[in-house]
Amino acid sequence: MGKHPPLLIRGGRILDPSQGLDGAGDLLIQDGKVAWAGAPSDGSGTPPGCRVLDAAGLLVVPGFIDLHCHLREPGAEEKETIATGTLAAARGGFTTVCAMPNTDPSTDTAGAVEFLLRLASEQGHVRVLPVGCVTRGRKGKELADLAELAQAGVVGFSDDGDPVADSFLMRMALSYSTVTGLPVIDHLQDARLFGGGVAHEGWAASRLGLKGIPAEAEEVMAARDIELCALTGGRLHLAHISTKGSLEMARRARERGLPVTCEAAPHHLALTDDWLLGTRGEGGPFAPLGPLAYDTAAKVNPPLRPQADVDALVHGLRDGLIDAIATDHAPHSAVEKACTFDEAAFGISGLETALGLLLTALVHTGKVPLVTVIEKLTAGPARLLGPKYAHLGTLRPGAAGDVAIIAPDEEWTVNTAQFASKGKNTPLAGATLRGRVVATVVGGKLVFQKGAVSITASR
Repeated sequence: MGKHPPLLIRGGRILDPSQGLDGAGDLLIQDGKVAWAGAPSDGSGTPPGCRVLDAAGLLVVPGFIDLHCHLREPGAEEKETIATGTLAAARGGFTTVCAMPNTDPSTDTAGAVEFLLRLASEQGHVRVLPVGCVTRGRKGKELADLAELAQAGVVGFSDDGDPVADSFLMRMALSYSTVTGLPVIDHLQDARLFGGGVAHEGWAASRLGLKGIPAEAEEVMAARDIELCALTGGRLHLAHISTKGSLEMARRARERGLPVTCEAAPHHLALTDDWLLGTRGEGGPFAPLGPLAYDTAAKVNPPLRPQADVDALVHGLRDGLIDAIATDHAPHSAVEKACTFDEAAFGISGLETALGLLLTALVHTGKVPLVTVIEKLTAGPARLLGPKYAHLGTLRPGAAGDVAIIAPDEEWTVNTAQFASKGKNTPLAGATLRGRVVATVVGGKLVFQKGAVSITASR
């Protein structure tokens, strides 16, 4: 990221779950790394030429890590690019994003990994870590060279969007995981049970006349791959888990001592399938009411689920079963959403609304402690990335100088015209959220700030 003048973040509430740190203090970043974080200083130790950011009344936390996002480049630059996607990440407080491999061409060779890393170093606003394919071209026919991909720098393997239907190939991928030490990231979907559905199979879909996707389409795949994990001992990570049944399978796998981890997306933790009706969870924390029914911006895979599933995920977040919150940022062009619900693409653009949604729906309602949400965006995903990335998701001295600065009580209205992302597809358009990121620092470089954040030079 290069070197930048020292930066002193002064007078904020420093919250770092990795250290159990929570209190008023200052944070100094020097040579791109955290120098110290702690009690307010008198300024005598401020290095010459230091920039000072006034964080009074603000929350200072480690930069967020997104284990699961889609940057679309190469091959679908009309939806998103490395430049626009990483700028959206910065505006959302994310300083590291893991790019899924469903690009064109897919990230299934060392050359593709090297291209992505080079492009990210030239055009990215935040750190980009590539996820490699499980199978060549994500076609589910033969394994990619997983050892080569690991050596090239991927952080895991996934055919995201095209789950590995062949049980033998999944077994082999999990076996390779014991050699590479990297997880197989599982898109939980049985294609036959999914069967061309477009929404959760339940009351809302029936009311709207939409073809349903049963919860079992996710749960059957979770059950299969947990057993394959038990057979091989490989690392299995369950992506964007969305049902109570899948969560219970993950719980039982942990009780068996299996190396199974899981993530949940903000929209699955906060929104229900009632949003398809245009009610925006009437009586909930969001205002005003949503658009008309059949809002294609709420079409996502896995689909939004009923309240019982949302409640189970929130409980799993509180009790530590869910290891990380990951956005599954899936930007699409307007034409892919401005159509009938059946024809619309699956996906929600989520990097810029993730924190506001989580604080509004979970923290300010008292459902989940603030420290838990921050942990699942920072130290939690850092642990899943492994020892190589122990310098991320923390404000310990020597860690990467990655910081998100938050106004936790600021109310704002989601205006997609102001998104940095090319993807304007969010059901939250027009909703009022409480809490937002006002500045983001990557390796000591201020990559995003709102006008209200003041920076001065030390004397």
